[in-house]
Amino acid sequence: MHRRAWWLLLLTVLVPGSAQLVAGNRRLARIGITATISFWIFFLLLLGLGLINKGIAIWLVTLPVLIWILSGALILYSILFAVLTVDTLRLMRLGRLYSRERWITLGAVVLAGVLGTSAISYAGNLAGVQANFIGSIFNQGGFTSPIDGRYNIMLLGADAGSDRFGIRPDSISVISIDAATGAAVNIGIPRNLQHVGFSKGSPMNEIYPNSWNCGLECLINAIYKDVEDNHADAYPDAVAKGSTPGTEATRDAVEFVTGLEIQSYVLVDMASFKELIDALGGIDINVKERLPIGGQLDDLSDVKGWIEAGQQHMDGYTALWYARSRHSTSDYDRMRRQHEVEQAVLSQVDPATILTRFQAIASAGQKMVRTDIPSAMLSQYVDLAGKARTLGIKELSLVPPAIDVIHPNFSAIHDMVKESFVVQEVKE
Repeated sequence: MHRRAWWLLLLTVLVPGSAQLVAGNRRLARIGITATISFWIFFLLLLGLGLINKGIAIWLVTLPVLIWILSGALILYSILFAVLTVDTLRLMRLGRLYSRERWITLGAVVLAGVLGTSAISYAGNLAGVQANFIGSIFNQGGFTSPIDGRYNIMLLGADAGSDRFGIRPDSISVISIDAATGAAVNIGIPRNLQHVGFSKGSPMNEIYPNSWNCGLECLINAIYKDVEDNHADAYPDAVAKGSTPGTEATRDAVEFVTGLEIQSYVLVDMASFKELIDALGGIDINVKERLPIGGQLDDLSDVKGWIEAGQQHMDGYTALWYARSRHSTSDYDRMRRQHEVEQAVLSQVDPATILTRFQAIASAGQKMVRTDIPSAMLSQYVDLAGKARTLGIKELSLVPPAIDVIHPNFSAIHDMVKESFVVQEVKE
């Protein structure tokens, strides 16, 4: 009877429902075994599909409808597993075992039931969180085609702190990705770039026929707030397309600066970025120089603390101030630090961290990100992101002395952008 009990437990763990097939209710056995084999077939097909065509497999696992179905199925299966485990306990007839063996076997059954039910229900819950996360952020229809063999995505870091009036995207860059290889270039645009124009066909050309040109009041990062406050009607369809008038005007300016057509944008709320870093457990950065936390006065008398030089493990609060600190450094140092934070997040994220902290990461991501990337493109971009991470992302910073931010030569900038693609292709 002792050996029989352990065999029944082993059958329940390996093939839920098989214990009922050999010693219990055949109807319950058919339900359990059918459900188990169905999951096996699904995951084996998904694995085989991933080996044959990775793109389709990624598309399936990022399809919200399918993930919701999988989430519901896993939660129902966790309930079924709990029922089968309890029924297996009945079939073991523990009352016919010696006292010591009875308690050991009972403990093993309870442990297997709790761990199995918890693991399956947790997987179902994660699937539901992922479906909600993807559906809430990537909610635009349509499809994006590469332009000249590349996908160009504008990244905006919006810093709407309590000490500021409205949103100003102080971090502006373009990720340009080769549609075939995934080779990527991160083109950094300084927030204090002046005399910028707008792409051909932009409604801003009628509002500002002499370009965005009024000195220090007309830096490229001020376009967003100006359009939101004064010219929102220039982009009447922006909100319906998952964007904002300020974002679209900034996109037109970035296209003029880089000479690239921007297919999509991603706007990151830097305040919520802090929550993401905390959800990841912090990041490691080698700090080049001592930097203040907070402070608006020139004498730094109102500084709240300091980030010391050297290797530092930063929580979200510290990392945010590392990226935004202004005192004693230039805007170009600030751009460099922002890219360091971005690279630290990308390089230090690992599957184990995502799995164990997924709910917190997804919650922070929903607050942090706004984008018009079509949901149908998500699998393509996920695949390209994996390739880009393997190859490494090349940096092109449009800062002095390479360019003059007050009177920039945009033709020369266009040539620099094109050259960054050619150099990368030659190296490969």
